[in-house]
Amino acid sequence: MSFEFIKKLPTPDEIRSQFPVPPDLAKRKEERDAQIRDVLTGKSNKFLVIIGPCSADNEDAVCDYVTRLAKVHEKVKDKLILIPRIYTNKPRTTGEGYKGIVHQPDPEKKPDFLAGLIAMRKMQIRAIAESGLTAADEMLYPENWGYVSDILSYVAIGARSVEDQQHRLTVSGFDVPAGMKNPTSGDFSIMLNSVFAAQHPHSFIYRGWEVNTTGNDLTHTILRGSVNKYGRSLPNYHYEDLNTLLTLYGERDLQNPACIIDANHNNSNKQFKQQTRIVKEVMHSRKLSPDIHQLVKGVMIESYIEEGCQKIGNGIYGKSITDPCLGWEDSERLIYDIADYE
Repeated sequence: MSFEFIKKLPTPDEIRSQFPVPPDLAKRKEERDAQIRDVLTGKSNKFLVIIGPCSADNEDAVCDYVTRLAKVHEKVKDKLILIPRIYTNKPRTTGEGYKGIVHQPDPEKKPDFLAGLIAMRKMQIRAIAESGLTAADEMLYPENWGYVSDILSYVAIGARSVEDQQHRLTVSGFDVPAGMKNPTSGDFSIMLNSVFAAQHPHSFIYRGWEVNTTGNDLTHTILRGSVNKYGRSLPNYHYEDLNTLLTLYGERDLQNPACIIDANHNNSNKQFKQQTRIVKEVMHSRKLSPDIHQLVKGVMIESYIEEGCQKIGNGIYGKSITDPCLGWEDSERLIYDIADYE
């Protein structure tokens, strides 16, 4: 075999026992989970704003950002629920580049997965303690769910993972919302098939166990744009796209129809400043159509303290080392604008 087995890592239970969530923070997560559930089931009219860095590469900067976000949340909490993006695993298109804090707790050093798991737990728990906000992350590796299941309030399944059987089946065992992104091809039917699969019970092998799941009724869609055969970005956040998704939802027997709009990635062609315009167009579409208003439950925005991005090693505090992000001032203003639409 062409595998070099380096060291056996602690199980999720072992890591969670070593770095537990304090009871008061666990209660806070329970409260937040209930509030977010009410939005996705239609019980609450609040709007979700999933916002934060492309990748959570530095604990101090991330917690600084999330603490700032909490202060804004206090001003808009009657209309919005802010969910910080604390993304600790990053998919890479070619396999090259920084893969997140779980791989490399120090982006300038070699991978260290044990140190990465510890750094991830410490950062997430500190962020909740300092802000009262529980976070979103992307599930890149389904077998790692146990390491984060007690700290996350939202999970995204990426465009390259949404067709994968193990991702779909694992989501069916979640007790928090999971957003299925459209694949890079843009095919809505693949995304909706993924939602259908995750909303139903399954039996499968997971981490060496035979398991049964009950299905996750909070599984929903995320529109993030697509790429055509020439490699050009095609947005799918426009009014017509939302109406098409609404029609396709109506043709299927799915629970809690809901959609989140990812304002970056192929929707913006990674032109990060376009996120402001895109979000405002989405909010306008919700005003024009009661059906779209009911379907679109939130937006996803890439944002950090400093705008743009930098190369690893440049050392600019609060600036992305992966995709470029909106800066703090523009992000704060956009959040207030979103609240004004509601």
